[in-house]
Amino acid sequence: MSNISKYRVVCTLSFGDIYGQIIVWLIVIFISLAAALAMMGASKPYYALATVGIILVLSLPFLLFAFVTTLLNHIELRASDSVAKPTTSATSVAGRSAQAAG
Repeated sequence: MSNISKYRVVCTLSFGDIYGQIIVWLIVIFISLAAALAMMGASKPYYALATVGIILVLSLPFLLFAFVTTLLNHIELRASDSVAKPTTSATSVAGRSAQAAG
């Protein structure tokens, strides 16, 4: 059980990793809304609502699956030094602002 303390969980996920997935899903949503507006103009409001609903219901599980698998692919188990202390966010922010000013 003492071996667990020698490792730490690190998430290396950044916004750039999921940016493409968000863009693709937004394109799908806008296309479905365009189709719904076209059907509304053709006086078929029930088909328009059904189209948007079906596309949302069918695309949301794929989006969630993509997010979860991307997140799980970026979780790492790294060996940690027992001597080194983890840096806090306040000290790392102060260090970055000092570097930017200097």
